[in-house]
Amino acid sequence: MNGQINSKRGPAGPCCFVVFGANGDLTKRLLVPALYNLAAAGLLPENFAIVGVLRNPMPSDQFRQYLYDGLKQFATRPVEAAIADRLFACVSTIVCTVDDPDSFRQLSDLLKRIEAERHTGGNRLFYLATPPAGFAPSTRQLTQAGLTQEDPDGPWRRVIIEKPFGTDLKSAKALNHDLLSVLTEDQIYRMDHYLGKETVQNIMILRFANGLFEPIWNRNHIDHVQISVAETVTVERRGGYYDQTGALRDMIPNHLCQLLSLVAMEPPARYAAHAVRSEKAEALSAITQYSEEEAIANSVRAQYGPGRIKDQDIIAYRDSEGVNPQSTTQTYAALKLSIDNWRWAGVPFYLRTGKALAKRETEVAIKFKEAPISMFRDTAMHGMAQNFLVLDIQPDEGITLHFNAKMPGPTIDLAPVGMTFKYKDYFQTAPTTGYETLIYDCMIGDAMLFQRADGVEAGWAAVQPFLDAWANAGEKGLATYAAGSEGPAEADELLAREDRAWRPIGAA
Repeated sequence: MNGQINSKRGPAGPCCFVVFGANGDLTKRLLVPALYNLAAAGLLPENFAIVGVLRNPMPSDQFRQYLYDGLKQFATRPVEAAIADRLFACVSTIVCTVDDPDSFRQLSDLLKRIEAERHTGGNRLFYLATPPAGFAPSTRQLTQAGLTQEDPDGPWRRVIIEKPFGTDLKSAKALNHDLLSVLTEDQIYRMDHYLGKETVQNIMILRFANGLFEPIWNRNHIDHVQISVAETVTVERRGGYYDQTGALRDMIPNHLCQLLSLVAMEPPARYAAHAVRSEKAEALSAITQYSEEEAIANSVRAQYGPGRIKDQDIIAYRDSEGVNPQSTTQTYAALKLSIDNWRWAGVPFYLRTGKALAKRETEVAIKFKEAPISMFRDTAMHGMAQNFLVLDIQPDEGITLHFNAKMPGPTIDLAPVGMTFKYKDYFQTAPTTGYETLIYDCMIGDAMLFQRADGVEAGWAAVQPFLDAWANAGEKGLATYAAGSEGPAEADELLAREDRAWRPIGAA
C-alpha cells in the first residue's frame, strides 16, 4: 500500500466480505492477494469474515487451501504465514445459485451465525466476481432474501460489480435499471480496477493541488490530448469471448473514458465522492455525439495479422482458436473525440487501444501548444521537443514533462529534455494488485473511485455512434496491422491530416 496516504487511515470497520464466484480466477489472482496486502498493512478490521459463494460444494478447509495456494502463486510480496493464517481462519463456504432462492435463504442463515461469532456488526460487502449475466439476477435474489436491506441507523449493505457494465448504451441502461430497482445508488460500487492505480488517482492531485497546471489546463494552452492503452497480449484462448466484444467495447467506455473524464472534468466544489463523480459524468456527457458518417471519419478499427512479439511468432487474429475466420471484430480501435464545452472547444482527444502491439503501456499525454520559435531560427535545433506532459499509468508509474533546453557550449543550440518523476524513486511502496484501495474504500463507504450510473451511461453514449457505424460497415474500412507493430498506418493518418502524430508506444 502507498504509505504516504493509507498509513494515516486506520482499519476499516467490522464487516463480512461475501464473494460470489469465489473459486474463479479473479478471486485467486487479485482479490485474495489484495486482501492479504490490506491485512499486512493493518487495514482489515479485526472483526472480519470471508464467505466464498460457490456453485459446487467444497469444504471450507479445502477452499482455504485453494486460496492459500493461489496467494503463494500470485502474491505481490513475500507471504508471511502468520498473516495468511489469520486471514484464512475467517473463511467459510456455501453453495448458492441464482436459480435456487432457497440457497440465498441458507446464505442469510450462515451470515447471521458468522456475524454473531465474529462480531461483524451485520455489515456486508457482496462482491460479484461472476460473469456479467449474473449481476442482475444475483442482486435480485440477495434483495428478495433480505440480505441487502438497510435501515438508516443500522448496518450497511454494499454490492460490488466488475466491468463490463453492459455491451452498449441500451444494455447499460437496462443493467442500471435492474440494479437500481432493488438497490440504492449508494449501495452499488461499479469496479474499474484502473481507478485503483496511483497515477490515475494522481491526475486530480496534479491538476487541483498545484497552482502551475490548472491555469493552463484549457483550450488556450493545450493543443490536443492522447490517451493510449497498448497491450502485447493476443486474444490467446479467449477468442470465442473476445470475438463477441472487440477492443472498443472491452476498453474504451470504461478504462479510457475514465481517464478522459479525469483529464477533462471541471474542478469539483469539494473533494468528495458525489462532487467528483458529478463532474466526471458531466465531462463525458459533453462529448460530441457523431453521426454515423462522422463516426467513420473520426475513427480507425483494425485486426492484427501475423507477426512477432519479442521472440514469439504470432498467428493472425482470424486464425486464433474460437474466432470466426471472417470476423470483422476489431482488436485495435482509435477514436478522435471532441468535448463541447468552454474549456475544451477545439481541442481533440485521441484515444487508442489494441492487442498484440509492440509494448505494454498505458499513458495520458497532454500536448501543449507550441511557442513561437522565430527568434531561434538561426540556431541549431537538435530535434526540438514538443511540450508534452506525460502521465505513465502502467507498467512504470510516473510523470514526465518534455521541454527544450540549451545544450552546453558557447553557441545557442537547443535540444529536447525531460523532467521525470517515478513513484518507485520517491515513495517506498510495496507492489500491489491495484484492488487494495478499491476494496478498502468499499469497506469504509467512499465511492469516489467508483462509477455512478450516469457516468457509465455517458461513456457508452460517447462510443455508441462508433459501434453502430462499424456494425453497419461490416468488412469495409477494417484495417490490418502486423502483430508486434505500433498499430495500423490508418491510425497515424487520423492524426496526420491535422499535422499531428501519435507518441511512439514505449517512448520515454
